[in-house]
Amino acid sequence: MLKKQIFELWIQHKELVIEIGYKALLTLLTILFTFIISKLIKNTIITKLNKMERFDKTLLPLTRTIIGLSIYTVGLVIILDIFGVNTNSIVALLGAAGIAIGLALKDTLSNIAAGIMILILRPLEVGDFIECAGNAGTVSEVGLFTTILKTPDGLYISVPNSNLSNSSIKNFTKNGTRRIEIVVGISYNDSIDKAFEVLNEIIKNEDRFLLEPAPTIAVQSMGDSSINIHLRAWAKLSDYWDIHWKLNKLIKEEIEKAGLTIPYPQRDVHMINK
Repeated sequence: MLKKQIFELWIQHKELVIEIGYKALLTLLTILFTFIISKLIKNTIITKLNKMERFDKTLLPLTRTIIGLSIYTVGLVIILDIFGVNTNSIVALLGAAGIAIGLALKDTLSNIAAGIMILILRPLEVGDFIECAGNAGTVSEVGLFTTILKTPDGLYISVPNSNLSNSSIKNFTKNGTRRIEIVVGISYNDSIDKAFEVLNEIIKNEDRFLLEPAPTIAVQSMGDSSINIHLRAWAKLSDYWDIHWKLNKLIKEEIEKAGLTIPYPQRDVHMINK
């Protein structure tokens, strides 16, 4: 009796059962194919990105996740289409949801996009000293949402990446060299040539100055109380502050030793008796 009922059900619903089985088989093959393709594409792209020196390795997990989700989403749409679900309406719904989410998280997504561009284009790197968007400090971390700066006096500053991407970035570290500029004033009664001799001797004895571009000495201006002489010289970034601090002390000592005067602002008051 049971066998007869099963046989009758088979006769009545044979086409439906075959269709469901066919669709189930296609679904399994789609899942398997999606899994294999996802793995192959992720491995290929990640391998290529690993070989790119300018690509930040912190982006690899995010990239792998985005690729996987994208491929699995396509696989899901194919499976729904196999079962006759109207995928056009689903795609439209996902698109509308994506737009709504994008508008709601506009600032956050802007920071993420800016963070990715910073990591790829590398206008700054961890360890660089930068000035941007009214902030200055050493970059300690470049994230997807914010960039962390540490100021010379130890303060913690978190700057949204969109602020960095929308502003000019002054990177003091990027080029590896920096120009030292010191202005020294001498009295109007002193010899400019003598001051030049003193400064040239200082330059000659400082072997950490770069030969190219060559150091220069020039009269910058004639101020209210002094003749201002400008010394410019290039040095490696690692030597910059040490040389700068040393020169400030040494120039004063050598200028005074040569009999020259470093004047200070003064005002002469003439009293007229009537």
